[in-house]
Amino acid sequence: MKKYNLLFAGLLTAALLLTSTACGSAPAADNSTQNDSITSTKKTMKPIELTKAEFLQKVADIEASPAQWRYLGDRPALIDFYATWCGPCRMVAPVLEELAAEYGDSIYIYKIDTDKEQELAAAFGIRSIPSLLFVPMEGTPQMAQGAMGKADFKRLIDELLLGKKE
Repeated sequence: MKKYNLLFAGLLTAALLLTSTACGSAPAADNSTQNDSITSTKKTMKPIELTKAEFLQKVADIEASPAQWRYLGDRPALIDFYATWCGPCRMVAPVLEELAAEYGDSIYIYKIDTDKEQELAAAFGIRSIPSLLFVPMEGTPQMAQGAMGKADFKRLIDELLLGKKE
C-alpha cells in the first residue's frame, strides 16, 4: 500500500474531536425516530459513493500533489469514511441521505467504503469509523469522528461548509 506524504498532519491536528459513537466504542442510543422527516419539496439527492479513482478526479488528486491540499470540486463537500459492518456507520447513513435531500445542490455528500478503499483511508489516517471530512471551497478540511445527530451535522455543514454563523 502506497503511503502519501501529505500535509494531513495539520488537517488531523485541526480535526474536530466530537464526543460521539464510533466503531470500537460503546453503542449510541438509537435515534432513528428523530431522522424520519425528509423535506419532500427539495430535489432528491443522495450521497455519492466514491472509488479512489473518482476521489482523485472529483475531490483532490493526492497522488499528483501529495504535499498540498487542492480541492477540485465546484461546491463544498462532506465525505463519510465508513464500513458496511459498522453499527454507528449504519446509524449515520439515513441522516446523510436526509441531508443530501435537504441541501440539494449546495453541497456534495460523498461516501467512501474504507474496506474497499483502504489506500484512501490510510492516506487520511482513518483509524475510527465513521470519520467525516468537511471540505470547504477554500481553506483546510476538518475531520470529525464518530456518529452524530442530524442537528450536529447541520450545524457543522452550515458553519464549516456554507459559512453561516448562528
